[in-house]
Amino acid sequence: MSRIAIAGFQHETNTFAPLKARYDNFLQGESWPGLTRGEQMFEVLPPMNIASGGFIKEARRLGHELEPILWAAAVPSAHVTEDAYERIAGMIVEGIAALRGRIDAVYLDLHGAMVTEHLEDGEGELLRRVRALVGADLPVVASLDLHANVTVGMVEHASALIAYRTYPHVDMAETGALTARHLHDLLSGRRGRQFKAYRRVPFLLPLTQQCTMVEPSKGIYEKLAALDGGIVSVASYTPGFPPADIQECGPSIFVYADSQEAADRAANGMLEEVLGREADFAVGLMAPADAVSHAMRRANSARRPVVLADVQDNPGAGGTSDTTGLLRALVEAGARGAVLGVLTDPEAARIAHAAGVGAEIELALGGKAYREGDPPLHGRFLVERLSDGRFLCTGPFYGGTRADLGPSALLRIGEVRVVVATRRMQAADQEIFRHLGIEPSEQKILALKSSVHFRAHFTPIAEEILPVEAKGCFVDRPELLPYRNLRTGIRLAPNGPVRSA
Repeated sequence: MSRIAIAGFQHETNTFAPLKARYDNFLQGESWPGLTRGEQMFEVLPPMNIASGGFIKEARRLGHELEPILWAAAVPSAHVTEDAYERIAGMIVEGIAALRGRIDAVYLDLHGAMVTEHLEDGEGELLRRVRALVGADLPVVASLDLHANVTVGMVEHASALIAYRTYPHVDMAETGALTARHLHDLLSGRRGRQFKAYRRVPFLLPLTQQCTMVEPSKGIYEKLAALDGGIVSVASYTPGFPPADIQECGPSIFVYADSQEAADRAANGMLEEVLGREADFAVGLMAPADAVSHAMRRANSARRPVVLADVQDNPGAGGTSDTTGLLRALVEAGARGAVLGVLTDPEAARIAHAAGVGAEIELALGGKAYREGDPPLHGRFLVERLSDGRFLCTGPFYGGTRADLGPSALLRIGEVRVVVATRRMQAADQEIFRHLGIEPSEQKILALKSSVHFRAHFTPIAEEILPVEAKGCFVDRPELLPYRNLRTGIRLAPNGPVRSA
């Protein structure tokens, strides 16, 4: 039995977004648990699809003693403030320092795409501080999100980095368990010295084309899984998070093996596999009016909902979740049986609650946080239902999470309904609609502010899925982003232009 310190600090940073992640955002957590400390981690995390929860259960099964420090996450946004980073990272480092000499390893539940006001590589710096504290020989392992922008510093300071392999991320807890088993092998001596290989992919990938439910990503991850076992202990491929204007943004491959030759061979093979699929990653999105027109025609005979994904206002990628382009297209086309969620507008939610169910209210809905998108949708809305915004998620991605969207309302304009909330949450769980009396499977058109995660819970009920290119601060075509810090020489899209000085 070994004693392992555990902590988690997660944020996916869209440096082009307008809203920053402050300390209060980590305290609240919104669609994830708020900042959780000490023994409370054992109660809050294991029931959820969270890497730390999977690690806790598996490490305990393997007989290890755990020393919990803290777990914190905030909804994706622009930079983490220096204050928030230093306070949370400081608590983690202080917690490990208090255990120095009494622990055998450290586990960190990280995202891998955190950018702060003062650091391009939030995770690399945290790993550096932890490594400096515990010394060169103590195992320090971390689980990462599939969208991690893995840096040289992260690879250097960690004994192992292990990333999710599914998008939608239905394997977060499973990845935590895999990390626990890998650490167990290191601590027990079942694995000897581990050698690393790290490769960068020379082009950026659109987020929507990273989905592992379809090609080309599906086949790439099948090849990756086939490497596990034998001389290769674990291999990861992260397609990256492109709206991060940092030098080391982009996809990467990292492998741990019993020999350097085996690590290099596996990493080179995976790099060749990704390069061979480059043309298959080209993005395909529809304009809002075209998507709505198609959905309305299809819905006339469909037995299941047509799903429209508002991919560029995805709060899971830093979107404000308040743009109106797709909603406006539905209203102007006179769509019937359509519902959109989640549109975040605290003022509209407050007005709806003050008016009450059955009231008609004049609103300028949305278009407040992201001012470069479409303007607010002005109109008269019927308040159909109200909620405190609290519910238990049941889908494969958010499953087990107790969401808290704050005061929420179901509003109707014409024959289009919209779920309006106080706080942001990606529309990746059907309970977002059910808690307001809407059964998703019975709608004609479902409009979801999500890029890919919605597919885990909504694909089984969908007649067809159409990704839509409405305005939003998450741009799914990296070649259109105004990079200033990204390294030169990388292609800005599959077979796209090369980043020049």
